[in-house]
Amino acid sequence: MSVSGALVEPATSVADGAGEQALRPTRVRHAVLWLTVLAYLITYMDRVVIATAAPSIQKEYGFSLVTMGWIFAAFQFAYALFQIPGGWLGDRFGPRRALTGVVVWWSTFTAATALTWSAGSMMVCRFLFGLGEAGAFPIATRSLSRWMLPAERGWAQGLTHAGARLGGAVTPVFVALLIVDFGWRMPFLLFAGVGLVWAFCWFVYYRDTPREHRRVNATERAMIEDALGTGPARAKVPWRRLLRQPQLWTLSAMYFCYAYCINIFLTWFPKYLHDARGYDLAVMGLFASLPLMAGVVGDLAGGWTSDLLVKRGAGLKMARRVVAVVGFVTAAVMMPLAAAIDAPVASIICFCVAVFGLELTVGVSWAVTLDIGGEFAGSVSAVMNTLGNLGAAIAAAVTGYIVTVSGWFPAFMVLAVLCAIAALLFLRIDASRRLATADAVAAA
Repeated sequence: MSVSGALVEPATSVADGAGEQALRPTRVRHAVLWLTVLAYLITYMDRVVIATAAPSIQKEYGFSLVTMGWIFAAFQFAYALFQIPGGWLGDRFGPRRALTGVVVWWSTFTAATALTWSAGSMMVCRFLFGLGEAGAFPIATRSLSRWMLPAERGWAQGLTHAGARLGGAVTPVFVALLIVDFGWRMPFLLFAGVGLVWAFCWFVYYRDTPREHRRVNATERAMIEDALGTGPARAKVPWRRLLRQPQLWTLSAMYFCYAYCINIFLTWFPKYLHDARGYDLAVMGLFASLPLMAGVVGDLAGGWTSDLLVKRGAGLKMARRVVAVVGFVTAAVMMPLAAAIDAPVASIICFCVAVFGLELTVGVSWAVTLDIGGEFAGSVSAVMNTLGNLGAAIAAAVTGYIVTVSGWFPAFMVLAVLCAIAALLFLRIDASRRLATADAVAAA
């Protein structure tokens, strides 16, 4: 009997251990999130190469400030105009195929930038590059909409945009070093290769819903579906219904203000440091990175704080609103102060605080697109990002004129005013109010 008992007891223990293992959810959604973070990082790596390379490009071709402004703007206009088609691609065909396609497209034109020979050819190339990158954020947002739990969305969006800012922050340093050793064309070719490798990994690993992913166990799948439902992976987008919602346009107007501001730091800020502060290429690359590194911290802090408020019962409306308003007010105060201070270190510190405040808002803004967009988050975020990048395009083009006529300080005062307007607009956004659901659309 004792031998029989000895044989039975280990078998029971193994079964219990297997049961405990089965109850523990897998973390495939976290792997999906980190892949998405890498995508955001690569978008900004590819996007800001030209900002650091601008002095070298100007020297080789003799471009004026206004010409460089229009080269910057060519990307931004394409990026703005194709946001909605990009978001539609993600909602219609699924993020797996759509995001793979757009990354391959824009990586191709990142490399092609190195082959341009004139202002016109560079504008065309940057326009086609922007056409591809336009789908990145809407499709990536859609890719998370069926994976991330509501209480994880602020952190997830903060983390993805921290990846974007990290890409923007580290790129000037690496690009400056590469330009010194290999010339301005090498960074474009190198970063294009990174994008192609990511596209391959995404297509192999990602699936449009947890049910399609063989590594998701029953516990994680149930946890996600209990929170998000089992809506269709691809659904017809109710554009008429979405575009009639005032909240969508308030959100988009707010993001117009944000994107105008942050784009100055992605395009013109290295040029400002070179011309107005007199820094050489190496120092310019380092100082251009510091505010964006502060932005990385702001991205993480904003999303984390907003989700923490949700978990503590503040509700989506207040949890999103409080963080964003504090961020915009901080940026509005610090922008003109940073531009007015003569001391280089103090000025950079103030710029860092300003960008930190500005970036407190971005993870919250994109979390709101998930909150109110649901199954149509790709399309909702595309509308928001369309207006945002119209602001960024205007910033790229108009700043060249403002600086030529009035200098750099008025250009930064524009940012302060826009941040104040954005804070007021966010007071009218209610993240707890869904714009549309697939069930409601089907019943209509």
